[in-house]
Amino acid sequence: MRIQVLSPDGFTIEFNKWSYPSLKKAEEAFEKWKKKYVVQGYYSSNFQRIPLNELKSYCQFKKIKS
Repeated sequence: MRIQVLSPDGFTIEFNKWSYPSLKKAEEAFEKWKKKYVVQGYYSSNFQRIPLNELKSYCQFKKIKS
C-alpha cells in the first residue's frame, strides 16, 4: 500500500513522485512542500487562500495499491 498526496487543487505535491511508501514519508514530503509557501504565508488554490496551519486539512492523503 502506498500513499498519494494531492494538493487542494488535486495535483500531486511533487511532479516527479506519484506516491510514497508510507504515511510517514508522505507527511515528510507534505511538510517539505508546505515550506515553499512560508514566505507568502498561505497557499493560493484556484478557489481561495489557505492559511498554512490549515493546509493539511485541504490536502488528500490517499491510500493506493502499488
